Amino acid sequence: MNDDRDFAKKITTYLDHGVSELKAGTAYKLQLARKAALDRLVDPARQASTQWALAGAGTGAVGGGRGYRFGAGLGLALLLAIGGAFGYQQWQAYQQQRDIAETDAAILSSDLPIDAYLDRGFQTWLKRVSDED
Repeated sequence: MNDDRDFAKKITTYLDHGVSELKAGTAYKLQLARKAALDRLVDPARQASTQWALAGAGTGAVGGGRGYRFGAGLGLALLLAIGGAFGYQQWQAYQQQRDIAETDAAILSSDLPIDAYLDRGFQTWLKRVSDED
Protein backbone atom coordinates (compact mmCIF):
# COMPACT_ATOMS: atom_id res chain seq x y z
CA MET A 1 0.00 0.00 0.00
CA ASN A 2 2.89 2.33 0.83
CA ASP A 3 4.48 1.65 -2.56
CA ASP A 4 1.24 2.64 -4.27
CA ARG A 5 1.16 5.96 -2.44
CA ASP A 6 4.79 6.69 -3.29
CA PHE A 7 4.12 5.86 -6.92
CA ALA A 8 1.03 8.10 -6.91
CA LYS A 9 3.03 10.98 -5.41
CA LYS A 10 5.68 10.63 -8.12
CA ILE A 11 3.04 10.67 -10.85
CA THR A 12 1.31 13.74 -9.37
CA THR A 13 4.67 15.54 -9.18
CA TYR A 14 5.33 14.90 -12.88
CA LEU A 15 1.80 15.93 -13.81
CA ASP A 16 2.01 19.14 -11.78
CA HIS A 17 5.01 20.32 -13.83
CA GLY A 18 2.90 20.65 -17.00
CA VAL A 19 -0.16 22.29 -15.40
CA SER A 20 1.18 25.83 -15.74
CA GLU A 21 0.94 25.62 -19.54
CA LEU A 22 -2.69 24.39 -19.61
CA LYS A 23 -5.79 26.50 -20.06
CA ALA A 24 -7.82 27.22 -16.91
CA GLY A 25 -10.82 25.12 -18.00
CA THR A 26 -8.66 22.12 -18.84
CA ALA A 27 -6.80 22.37 -15.54
CA TYR A 28 -10.13 22.48 -13.68
CA LYS A 29 -11.43 19.35 -15.46
CA LEU A 30 -8.20 17.54 -14.65
CA GLN A 31 -8.50 18.61 -11.01
CA LEU A 32 -12.03 17.18 -10.83
CA ALA A 33 -10.89 13.92 -12.43
CA ARG A 34 -7.97 13.64 -10.00
CA LYS A 35 -10.27 14.25 -7.04
CA ALA A 36 -12.69 11.56 -8.23
CA ALA A 37 -9.82 9.08 -8.71
CA LEU A 38 -8.42 9.82 -5.24
CA ASP A 39 -11.87 9.46 -3.67
CA ARG A 40 -12.18 6.00 -5.20
CA LEU A 41 -8.70 5.08 -4.00
CA VAL A 42 -9.31 6.28 -0.42
CA ASP A 43 -12.85 4.89 0.06
CA PRO A 44 -12.35 1.09 0.45
CA ALA A 45 -16.06 0.43 1.14
CA ARG A 46 -17.01 1.93 -2.20
CA GLN A 47 -14.26 -0.03 -3.92
CA ALA A 48 -15.41 -3.31 -2.35
CA SER A 49 -19.03 -2.70 -3.35
CA THR A 50 -17.92 -2.03 -6.93
CA GLN A 51 -15.95 -5.27 -6.98
CA TRP A 52 -18.97 -7.25 -5.78
CA ALA A 53 -21.23 -5.54 -8.27
CA LEU A 54 -18.96 -6.47 -11.18
CA ALA A 55 -18.25 -10.03 -10.05
CA GLY A 56 -19.19 -12.37 -12.89
CA ALA A 57 -19.91 -9.54 -15.32
CA GLY A 58 -19.66 -10.54 -18.95
CA THR A 59 -19.64 -14.29 -18.36
CA GLY A 60 -23.19 -14.81 -19.54
CA ALA A 61 -23.94 -17.07 -16.59
CA VAL A 62 -23.64 -16.96 -12.83
CA GLY A 63 -20.84 -19.05 -11.48
CA GLY A 64 -17.68 -19.08 -13.50
CA GLY A 65 -18.57 -18.48 -17.11
CA ARG A 66 -19.77 -21.96 -18.11
CA GLY A 67 -22.21 -20.31 -20.52
CA TYR A 68 -19.38 -18.94 -22.61
CA ARG A 69 -17.72 -22.33 -22.96
CA PHE A 70 -21.05 -23.93 -23.78
CA GLY A 71 -21.65 -21.29 -26.45
CA ALA A 72 -18.21 -21.86 -27.96
CA GLY A 73 -18.75 -25.63 -27.97
CA LEU A 74 -22.15 -25.21 -29.56
CA GLY A 75 -20.67 -22.88 -32.16
CA LEU A 76 -17.92 -25.38 -32.94
CA ALA A 77 -20.45 -28.21 -33.26
CA LEU A 78 -22.60 -26.08 -35.56
CA LEU A 79 -19.55 -25.20 -37.65
CA LEU A 80 -18.60 -28.87 -37.94
CA ALA A 81 -22.16 -29.83 -38.92
CA ILE A 82 -22.27 -27.16 -41.62
CA GLY A 83 -18.84 -28.22 -42.89
CA GLY A 84 -19.92 -31.86 -42.94
CA ALA A 85 -23.11 -31.07 -44.85
CA PHE A 86 -21.17 -28.99 -47.37
CA GLY A 87 -18.58 -31.76 -47.77
CA TYR A 88 -21.30 -34.38 -48.30
CA GLN A 89 -22.99 -32.20 -50.93
CA GLN A 90 -19.67 -31.74 -52.75
CA TRP A 91 -19.00 -35.47 -52.64
CA GLN A 92 -22.46 -36.20 -54.08
CA ALA A 93 -21.89 -33.70 -56.90
CA TYR A 94 -18.53 -35.31 -57.65
CA GLN A 95 -20.12 -38.79 -57.72
CA GLN A 96 -22.83 -37.58 -60.10
CA GLN A 97 -20.27 -36.01 -62.44
CA ARG A 98 -18.20 -39.19 -62.37
CA ASP A 99 -21.25 -41.34 -63.19
CA ILE A 100 -22.16 -39.07 -66.11
CA ALA A 101 -18.59 -39.23 -67.40
CA GLU A 102 -18.55 -43.03 -67.14
CA THR A 103 -21.86 -43.29 -68.99
CA ASP A 104 -20.65 -40.96 -71.73
CA ALA A 105 -17.42 -42.91 -72.08
CA ALA A 106 -19.31 -46.22 -72.26
CA ILE A 107 -21.68 -44.91 -74.92
CA LEU A 108 -18.92 -43.37 -77.00
CA SER A 109 -16.67 -46.42 -76.77
CA SER A 110 -19.41 -48.89 -77.70
CA ASP A 111 -19.70 -50.47 -81.14
CA LEU A 112 -22.85 -48.59 -82.11
CA PRO A 113 -22.86 -47.24 -85.62
CA ILE A 114 -23.02 -43.46 -86.11
CA ASP A 115 -26.60 -43.76 -87.38
CA ALA A 116 -27.74 -44.93 -83.94
CA TYR A 117 -26.64 -41.64 -82.43
CA LEU A 118 -28.63 -39.71 -85.03
CA ASP A 119 -31.82 -41.75 -84.46
CA ARG A 120 -34.53 -39.81 -82.59
CA GLY A 121 -35.56 -42.92 -80.69
CA PHE A 122 -32.05 -43.26 -79.31
CA GLN A 123 -32.07 -39.63 -78.13
CA THR A 124 -35.45 -40.21 -76.47
CA TRP A 125 -34.11 -43.32 -74.78
CA LEU A 126 -31.07 -41.36 -73.50
CA LYS A 127 -33.33 -38.65 -72.03
CA ARG A 128 -35.55 -41.25 -70.37
CA VAL A 129 -32.57 -43.09 -68.87
CA SER A 130 -30.98 -39.88 -67.59
CA ASP A 131 -34.31 -38.76 -66.05
CA GLU A 132 -34.61 -42.07 -64.17
CA ASP A 133 -31.23 -41.55 -62.49
